[in-house]
Amino acid sequence: MDEPAEIGRRVQRLRNQRGLTQRQLAEPSYTPAYVSTLESGKVRPSETALRFLAGRLGTTYEELATGRPAHVATELRLALTDAQQHLATGAADEAAVLYRRLLTDAEHLDLAPEQAEALLGLGECALETGELANAGRHFEAAERLLAGEPLPRRARAIRGRAVAHLLAGELRYACYLLESTIDELGTSGLADPEALVLLYAAVIGPYIDMGAHARAAHAAELALALAPQVSDPALVAGMHRQVARTFLAEGRTADADASLAKAQTIYRQLRLRTDLAHCHWMRGYVQAQNGELALAEKELRRARDMLTAKRAVLYTAQVEVELADVLRRLGRHDEAAGLLSALLELGDRHGAVHAGGAHRLLGLIAEERGETEAAEEHYVVALAMLERSGASGDLADLCRLLGDLLRRAGRTEAALDAYRTGLGHRAAPGTTTLGPAPAAPSF
Repeated sequence: MDEPAEIGRRVQRLRNQRGLTQRQLAEPSYTPAYVSTLESGKVRPSETALRFLAGRLGTTYEELATGRPAHVATELRLALTDAQQHLATGAADEAAVLYRRLLTDAEHLDLAPEQAEALLGLGECALETGELANAGRHFEAAERLLAGEPLPRRARAIRGRAVAHLLAGELRYACYLLESTIDELGTSGLADPEALVLLYAAVIGPYIDMGAHARAAHAAELALALAPQVSDPALVAGMHRQVARTFLAEGRTADADASLAKAQTIYRQLRLRTDLAHCHWMRGYVQAQNGELALAEKELRRARDMLTAKRAVLYTAQVEVELADVLRRLGRHDEAAGLLSALLELGDRHGAVHAGGAHRLLGLIAEERGETEAAEEHYVVALAMLERSGASGDLADLCRLLGDLLRRAGRTEAALDAYRTGLGHRAAPGTTTLGPAPAAPSF
């Protein structure tokens, strides 16, 4: 809203153009004296008063409060939905071009909510293309613009920042951002269901990667309980996709597959191709766990093709690690090693978790080929990468692999050191070193 003096001049100009007296404009809800005081800029009108006056003057509240024709903001919001559709069904690069143009327009018109929406869109585009630093900057800028808004309105920006840290391998900080926001929503009395489902679904992944399966299961239960209150189908589908991860961790593959089937149905209806690709990826993972390797390869290749077409670099890398493991288990070592070698450079930039997973699989392949020294080298590099990212669940398993390799080579003391390191990373079931879990919201 503009300053009172500017609004007053605008009301006076429009009143004169329409040939109305102050009394005619004011009645029946206000007095001529109030209109006179408003036109002189001595009072800041309420939204209710401006909406009444706008109706009497044949204009809109927005135009009276800001001087902008209402259709300008409406057209900008419509264009933002077009950009969102591009992001859902086309390439992230194309959506980013639209969002950048709309951000410039929103800045020129001084429309803060639309600026925030454009920045959130740019952040999502950057996440898909693996530009994590840019993603973080966009989400932070959106959060600054929304600083005066209630916390549920800022949840998307906070969740975006957390996902950027998660994809960069900073699991603990991602958990901190999500957990502290969940706690704040609860203590502030703003336990908005959509915001909570968004945050609980996002925190499941880092919990599982850190070996905190009990926390992941609790987050999944809460998300499922809140889901009936959520009206956004894409948000519900994303929740089902993440909840499936907890079912997998608990060995409930049938439940996991059922959740993924629900998510896939929604994503097909909404044509959200990246999210649909994630479902193919997770179904492939479920099938691999069940030993259905041929089916798993088919699902993972489909997910990989969909993500590659969208230039979703880091998500593609995650799928390629899973696909390489399936190929290794099928005995196609050269094919698997070729996929994994291309992922090793990710460790130099931001995909330490994925590069660590690639080194672990290359170690297994080397070990199966009888190349003991190469296997040890890969395991040690993977260990360093996963320690840096805080992926405790994977670390314990990796230390076991390294320990077994050293023990078979007769290096008993070195093997014991590896086993002790693994035990050190094996926290009590369902915990992390982050402190108390967030309090459950009151329903």
